[in-house]
Amino acid sequence: MALIQGGVKIYEYTPGFIHAKSFLSDDDIAVVGTINLDYRSLLHHFEDAVLLYRTDANRAIKEDYLETFEQSALQTEEDAKRSVVWRGICEIAKVFAPMF
Repeated sequence: MALIQGGVKIYEYTPGFIHAKSFLSDDDIAVVGTINLDYRSLLHHFEDAVLLYRTDANRAIKEDYLETFEQSALQTEEDAKRSVVWRGICEIAKVFAPMF
């Protein structure tokens, strides 16, 4: 909820699940790859990604994001409050994450 209160827009993809990992910053810098931003992935697994700086691919990534947002629901503070049980489960799971 703190992210939403801070002005971050969070979207839930409603048709299903997207496993892709990509980032786009200011239309100039993009990262696409298998990396997860967690302790286990960054330290123990040999995951990789491609850094794209001012390429035509960045435009295609942005277009894909915009199409995905049209199929997604913008999450509100109320949505975040409803997921308090899920957040509790995630906090408990964090304890075990370094073990794997």
